[in-house]
Amino acid sequence: MKGLTVLSLLVWLCAVYFVGIYLFVGGFLLVRLEVNRTSACGDVLQPGVEPLDFCQSRPRFRRAVILIIDALKIDFARFDRSNTAPRPYENKLPVLEEAVSSRPSQSRLYPFRADPPTTTMQRIKGFTTGSLPTFVDVGNNFASSAILEDNLIHQLGQMGKRVVFMGDDTWENLFPKKFYRSLPFPSFNVKDLHTVDNGILQHLYSTMVGDDWDVLVAHFLGVDHCGHRFGPDHPAMSDKLTQMDGVIRAVIDRLQNDTLLVVMGDHGMTDTGDHGGESQKETDAALFLYSPSAIFPGPPSQDEPDVVPQTDLVPTLALLLGIPIPFSSVGQVLLPLFAPHQQTEAADGRLSQLEALWINTKQVNRFLETYSGLAKDIDPQSLSELKAQFARLSSEYLSALREGRAPSQRLASSMQDYLTAVRDTCRATWARFNPAKMAGGLAVLTFACVACLVTSELSVVLTEEKRAALKAPATVAIAVGVGVAAAQLLTRGYAEAAWSLAAGAISSEVIFLWRAWRLKRSAVLKNGAKASKLSRWLIPRRLLLPWLAVALLRCASLLSDSYVIHEGRVVTFLLLSLALCVPIHLNWNGHLLPPTPDPLKSAGLLPSPTLTPAAIRKESGTLLGCLGLLVLCSYLSLWFHGCREEQGLCQPSPFLSPLSRLQDNQLKNIYYILSVASLAVCAYLLRLCLCHYGNLNSSGGSAFAARWILPLLCVCTGLHWAVGATAEDAFRQLAELIRTAQLALPRAAFCLLGAALSLVWADPLTVFMKTRNAASSRSSALPPPRYRASTGISPQAELHHLIPQIYQRMRRSLEDGELSGGGEDDNRPAVEAYGLGTVYSAPLLLFCGLLGVGLLLLHPEGMSLAFLLLLLEMGALLHIHASSTTLSGSPGANPGAFNVPWTPVVLWSLAASQFFHATGHLPTFPSIQWGAAFVGFPDGHVGTVLPASLVTLNTFASHILFAVGCPLLLFWPLVREVRGSRGGRGYGEEGEDAVMEMRLRENPHQFSAALLQLATRYLFILGAQTFSSVCAAAILRRHLMVWKVFAPKLMFEASGFLVSSTFLLIGVTLVIRVDVAVGRWFKRLIPSVSR
Repeated sequence: MKGLTVLSLLVWLCAVYFVGIYLFVGGFLLVRLEVNRTSACGDVLQPGVEPLDFCQSRPRFRRAVILIIDALKIDFARFDRSNTAPRPYENKLPVLEEAVSSRPSQSRLYPFRADPPTTTMQRIKGFTTGSLPTFVDVGNNFASSAILEDNLIHQLGQMGKRVVFMGDDTWENLFPKKFYRSLPFPSFNVKDLHTVDNGILQHLYSTMVGDDWDVLVAHFLGVDHCGHRFGPDHPAMSDKLTQMDGVIRAVIDRLQNDTLLVVMGDHGMTDTGDHGGESQKETDAALFLYSPSAIFPGPPSQDEPDVVPQTDLVPTLALLLGIPIPFSSVGQVLLPLFAPHQQTEAADGRLSQLEALWINTKQVNRFLETYSGLAKDIDPQSLSELKAQFARLSSEYLSALREGRAPSQRLASSMQDYLTAVRDTCRATWARFNPAKMAGGLAVLTFACVACLVTSELSVVLTEEKRAALKAPATVAIAVGVGVAAAQLLTRGYAEAAWSLAAGAISSEVIFLWRAWRLKRSAVLKNGAKASKLSRWLIPRRLLLPWLAVALLRCASLLSDSYVIHEGRVVTFLLLSLALCVPIHLNWNGHLLPPTPDPLKSAGLLPSPTLTPAAIRKESGTLLGCLGLLVLCSYLSLWFHGCREEQGLCQPSPFLSPLSRLQDNQLKNIYYILSVASLAVCAYLLRLCLCHYGNLNSSGGSAFAARWILPLLCVCTGLHWAVGATAEDAFRQLAELIRTAQLALPRAAFCLLGAALSLVWADPLTVFMKTRNAASSRSSALPPPRYRASTGISPQAELHHLIPQIYQRMRRSLEDGELSGGGEDDNRPAVEAYGLGTVYSAPLLLFCGLLGVGLLLLHPEGMSLAFLLLLLEMGALLHIHASSTTLSGSPGANPGAFNVPWTPVVLWSLAASQFFHATGHLPTFPSIQWGAAFVGFPDGHVGTVLPASLVTLNTFASHILFAVGCPLLLFWPLVREVRGSRGGRGYGEEGEDAVMEMRLRENPHQFSAALLQLATRYLFILGAQTFSSVCAAAILRRHLMVWKVFAPKLMFEASGFLVSSTFLLIGVTLVIRVDVAVGRWFKRLIPSVSR
């Protein structure tokens, strides 16, 4: 087998796909240009009638206390006296309603609307800089880098104000060395509800009574973590909110008259406790403002805003504390906090509403002029309209000041309209694209798809080449990439890696396609073939083939937002539709039922059937039974789907919630028993399959992993679930033991998993070999073969899995040596082998099973049922493919071919997408199961690589399992080979038993070509889906739903492709590793027979 040739081609194809994705994403998800300039006291107001130093004026407040309660949605803050049966998150903050109703001139409660993405880092950035986030910023949420833009923390420090921070350590990463004093606490462990909050409370009140601070920032995390762990509708949420109510009361009691209290949430949460998207439940937080002295003219009026955007807090706090507004802020001051223009004289030290608006307008206009001069990406017409609008406002305001008359109220409304228009323009502009990179990425992906298809169709020709036709493409790619980099250095002074990679990728693809065409042409001339296989793709009626129609429909439908929203159910429909076409096609061709003999024709003139009628009926029954199992599993898998915001009345599956969230102990016990039973059934079915084909008799590492490590791994997983489901206050005396178990059990499972996978890789053979003395072998002239392929079943079933041909050769070689070698060879053994018929599929199946248990460990306990359905559906697809291959009889007509048709490959890819949704995942950021990062690490992580890897493995578990198991499609028709189904010629004598996977060893070139073809076909289907998602994002980049639907879908599709292709390479490499081990086994057994 030419393993290196196969692997090198696959690595190259994956590499060019990666380059295309990287280039397109680099042009589609650009971060906006940051203006690295800061505001100063002298430039807050440009010279009007007289120059003013803004910082010299007396600020409205000398101090400020900012309490950030993470995920404090507005629903948590409201109080309804008529609600006599409140839910756990309702009516738990009465202090806010009491203050607003009893002291209306001192307090206000507003909905506080965040800009998506609603992740903590982006929200902190938003309400400290006043700028708008970009979509790609979501990727930095757990790898926070320092904020370089002008911000409130920087301005407070520049003014000499002492900022004391305590709480979420994200602030320390965003503002390094910016605080007068800092008390950060680890924030990433969402299961920890109390460490951060209790740490704050140990220092909050003592700090407030001191005099060594001007601004106190405290960021509580308990409410957010409670939502992630239990959801909002849980008693733990009630306890947390009640605790926050007490904190707010205590802080109010310690406030002085010159101090402003700001209580705010950075974002909201969904009904399941998640956030990150742009639904109203996620964006609408609470904002509570309070001061012991009057700051509002009276009770709320009709002119006050219904909702306060988060960016508006930045200019408001800046002007109230007497510091310049950060340079890049596009927020608008909250007018109720400033006195009407007529009351300015009476309000000592207070800016009037018009003065605050004018300062705000001048600052925003300055940013707009600076940014437009640097970025050049704002629409010129919109920019000119905004400039003209500001010129009118400036002229009217300055004229009023020169003439000594009060500006009109209409001017204030015009300023507000201007500020709103600037913000809307910036929001529309900062969906900034690089068309050149997007076009380059599309070109690379297009050529990659064509190259993948060509490799699939010409796999036989390409595997005949010594270097897989890659020497010239690789050389040209390196030369072109270096040349482009050098040209960039000469012309620009720097080299951008993306363009060098793109040039190298496209040049290598073009050279490869040219080389493939020449190889195919020479092969056609040499072999006298009539036409190339590629020419069949040009026939229009091929578009009517079911697999191609389904694949094209799926790819084209990615342009529809409705399809993406309901993708889980639609993929299930496509899967079942294509699966139903398999028996219909067989029946159409007369293969599903035994042929009816024609009495009018002579039996001697009829060709003998490949299969007996009994065998045909058995295979047809197997196919239809597995089809029924596939339908059942597909419909049951719909019970495990999550819900998107756009799906309206959809209710998420109860199995998506961890057992710790359940309050009913009886229901919790039922769910736990179902989960453990499902895990046990998965392990039992895997061991049963390996035992059935005799693969557990070996004393090697793989058999040891299957016999011992797999059960231990399942036990650790079950115990981990039991410990995780235990309520925190259930066994207080055992709290330390439970905490130790939460740490030790999953880590022990990870160690067992690593050991098992390493054993499978290091010693993949599951063959058990027995020897017998030569004397017994000569007791008859030609003893019957005793080379068993399986154990643990009846003798009749054993005979069904004999592998005689190779062993007959081995036996005859041994006997010939005995007869000619004299007495010195009298003790030479004959061979009896078990498990060699499934030597390739067994380690691959075991590898997938072990990996599946490890991935299940990263999911909620209820997903054990979904993983059982995944295993059953995978087996059903393999059996449908094997029965279809046997019934169609095409391999019998061409014994050297082991090609896997397109239909099972498309079914396999659809099943991977189906179980992405059936394991509770969605192509949305709120659906990411962040809890996977803390399995085995309840105290959090030092870095971000490990938690990101765990979350990735959790999210793309189905992609991983189906990618690693993809080569099973090649092996399973051989594993289930029916006796006599492949004809006798070329494989031994008539009447011999099924050879199973040993056919691959007898045809190494066809083996290599078939493995390459299967892998490239699967890679092509995945690449086509990714290419379609890329096209959808490019075409619909100005669509209303682009950032809500198409951009997240692109990110998940591209990430899924990267993960799938990586694990596909792992699966193919494992097959090659097994083939090398089999070759060594034969060399040790009979050196003269081995290759």
